[in-house]
Amino acid sequence: MRINRVEQLFATDFNQKIQATNAQSNSRSEVVKSLKKQKGERLNCTVSTDILEESADFMVAKVTLKFENFSKTDLVTLERVGDDWKVSKSINSYK
Repeated sequence: MRINRVEQLFATDFNQKIQATNAQSNSRSEVVKSLKKQKGERLNCTVSTDILEESADFMVAKVTLKFENFSKTDLVTLERVGDDWKVSKSINSYK
């Protein structure tokens, strides 16, 4: 069975929270399905990434996408799983 590469990015217990008027929570399968639908799309934005905390097996990064009329900030938690890094949590907010 061939595993899609996007699925390899996320830990099995991955969870995404979106902070907005109606806060949402998405599971790993929901996020993977959404990303697969977006395959090949390009976003008209600038991206900046800052590593906020880092250790041998754990990392927290802040990813900001600046669009013309708004910004999306994503706090991402990554964990080392064997020799690979997996995204275990993501919290999104919009301004």
